[in-house]
Amino acid sequence: MTHRHTRSAILLAAALLVTGVQAKTLRTADQGDALSMDPHSLNETTQLGFTHNVYEPLVARDAQLKPTPALATAWKQTSPTVWRFELRRGVSFHDGAPFSADDVVFSFQRAADPGSDLRGTVGQIKEVRKLDDYTVEMVTTVPVPILPEQITSLYMMSKVWCDANNAAKPVDKRKGVENAASVRANGTGPFRLRSREPGVRTVLVRNPQYWGRIEGNVTEVVWTPIGNDATRVAALKSGEIDLMQPVPVQDAERLKQDPNLKVLQGAELRTIFLGMDSKRDELLFSSVKGKNPFKDRRVRQAVYQAIDVEAIRARIMRGAGTPTNLMIAPGVNGFVADLNKRPAYDPEASKKLLADAGYPNGFEVKLNCPNDRYVNDGEICQAVAGMLARVGVKISLEAESKATYFPKILSRNTSFYLLGWTPTTYDAHNTLYNIMATPQGGQGVFNLGSWSNARFDELTTQIGVETDQGKRNAMIAEAMKIHAEDFGHVPLHQQALAWGLRKNTSILQRADNIILYRTAVVQ
Repeated sequence: MTHRHTRSAILLAAALLVTGVQAKTLRTADQGDALSMDPHSLNETTQLGFTHNVYEPLVARDAQLKPTPALATAWKQTSPTVWRFELRRGVSFHDGAPFSADDVVFSFQRAADPGSDLRGTVGQIKEVRKLDDYTVEMVTTVPVPILPEQITSLYMMSKVWCDANNAAKPVDKRKGVENAASVRANGTGPFRLRSREPGVRTVLVRNPQYWGRIEGNVTEVVWTPIGNDATRVAALKSGEIDLMQPVPVQDAERLKQDPNLKVLQGAELRTIFLGMDSKRDELLFSSVKGKNPFKDRRVRQAVYQAIDVEAIRARIMRGAGTPTNLMIAPGVNGFVADLNKRPAYDPEASKKLLADAGYPNGFEVKLNCPNDRYVNDGEICQAVAGMLARVGVKISLEAESKATYFPKILSRNTSFYLLGWTPTTYDAHNTLYNIMATPQGGQGVFNLGSWSNARFDELTTQIGVETDQGKRNAMIAEAMKIHAEDFGHVPLHQQALAWGLRKNTSILQRADNIILYRTAVVQ
């Protein structure tokens, strides 16, 4: 143990003695691992949620998901394209180095790097400039009235530490690039990284020098990825772990009957959807050579109407999913209830659409699917494959761990894929900009099928700068209608959260599925 770690352990022990808090370990399991400790490497909930316990943004979210001060104590728009942020004083990174404006400028530059998966978050930021050690200004290319909400998932890193550890560039999951930030961490958050064994076990310990309030009593967190549902449930029932997520939908009621357990359930803001490659002249993995069926709107509509989302909701999700026609959930600003009506499930109409498009016998295509990220994702993909087979679209299903799935689809090495998205701003613009807009510059980073519409892009730009909420919502509705009528993606459903806990464990459950260990209490 280094001198610094010894000193931290002494400080933590002293703090616990003073407050009378008994040291507690929280043993937690997820169906998949966080793929890197680098907070800029992957814009994915598991990744962002876990690293949020170690790193922090300038602006955070409270229990109701409202913006709240974190490493910035105040912010204001000083002109249409300039935001000023006052930084928190007296904050230290885990290695003891002080947090300052230099780290903010560096972190935003790092997040904008081509290897970063957070570059869509900073796509409208032209410059971050230091005014003094505790004041920065962000200059945007256009007015961005919701900028503070947009940066709640962008975490600050130490410039000195990154430079010293050859981690000035983010870990690029597309290219398999690794550096010190993959397995080490140095944030300002309530927990420090003690040890990291990717895919096996990661241990966090409480940061005794944390600037903020820690509501819970947990001083150590042991995170274990357990991909098999039955094994994860058995670990909770046996007392091997204290917290697990997600609870398999088929096990929720049974776990509620166990006197030693409880299940936390709530609405989630994530939308699960299918994406199709609508740009290439020829699909990568298809029986149709020299053509791309998905470029034809009729084929995309045929796929949409061949999928029985009610059957998926009832048989696979056991009711823990809400079918949708929109790419955002109720609760996200800009949700338009009148547009949330799906075209009818109609296999016969799908067959006719395929025949009219020149595919009377259908075609074959590969569907890429993660099997350790979403609730019952593998079963959903299998069900989709069976439904599409009935109309002549034969699916070659490739379900795999997100460790290989994300590098593949982010490289656009896919023709047809399953994905889920929670807009971190809780505003429709986040989804329009990242998931649906034409990939160019910082936008469309997760529009992996490259669906494109000029009017949609124009509206997305206007929505990003409009301050009149009535006008803004009208433009969101128009954009959503364009996308829905062109079948740019196939939205399936919004998920429901389900976490399993031992009866002696409690923790805050937020609708974004971010687990904050500082709120955990183990009796």
